Amino acid sequence: MKKYLLLIALSTIMLITLAACGSSEESEGTSGDSNESDSNDSAEETEYDLVEEGKFTFAASGEFRPFSMTDASGEMTGFDIDVAHAIAEELGLEPNPQKQKFASIVEGVKTNRFDAAVASHTITEERQQEVDFSTPYYYSGAQIFTRPDSDVETLEDLEGLEVALSKGSTYSTYAEEVTDNIKTYDSDVVALQSLAKGRHDAVITDFLTGKEASGEGLEIEAKEMIERSEQAVAVSKENEALLEEINAALETLREDGTLAEISEEYFGEDITTLPE
Repeated sequence: MKKYLLLIALSTIMLITLAACGSSEESEGTSGDSNESDSNDSAEETEYDLVEEGKFTFAASGEFRPFSMTDASGEMTGFDIDVAHAIAEELGLEPNPQKQKFASIVEGVKTNRFDAAVASHTITEERQQEVDFSTPYYYSGAQIFTRPDSDVETLEDLEGLEVALSKGSTYSTYAEEVTDNIKTYDSDVVALQSLAKGRHDAVITDFLTGKEASGEGLEIEAKEMIERSEQAVAVSKENEALLEEINAALETLREDGTLAEISEEYFGEDITTLPE
């Protein structure tokens, strides 16, 4: 009788063990299917290349107040930076700002050091040969700034005079029309500060940058508005899928009023819609 009971006990243990193994294998199989599904979903969500997975790595100069500026802690703030953060949020990515001298930002995007540039780049034919551009996220234009005692009013009045610009600025084409005496600085703000201190005769820069500098106490005066321009996000020509996603994000940010809200914060007006 004891042997009979022992056999029953052993049989029960074996059945429990086999059932546990089967459950484990089934669980592992289900887990494998789930991982494969997650992997496929991840691939579908990320159809574009990123410098760093899960992050929107964008470049700005940090020297173009109020579009991008660097605070005491070394962090960049400003209109461009807030726009870039909003784009990153729409893309479901972590914003990863990178400070870079303006003159070398386009090359950094072209060579895939950055996913994009959100750095107030004006759309030009020359730049379009190097990178692709999103739809404009704001509209601006080139303007002449002088000291208050200057007689300069128009571009023609700068004939032969010393004109200052930021390195890599598209506005150099205007200066080159009237003078060979051109001085470049790392940023427009530094050029305007030098102008106020009595150096060179004029600065050609974005009218909003000049307006901001004047409002902060620089003794400079706005003169002729030379032209209107469109500023956009620059993306590598090899990353068309990312460009499409950025354009979709910008469209959403326009429609829900986010771009206008950011603009009002920095400029007291909406510069994100095409001027009439």
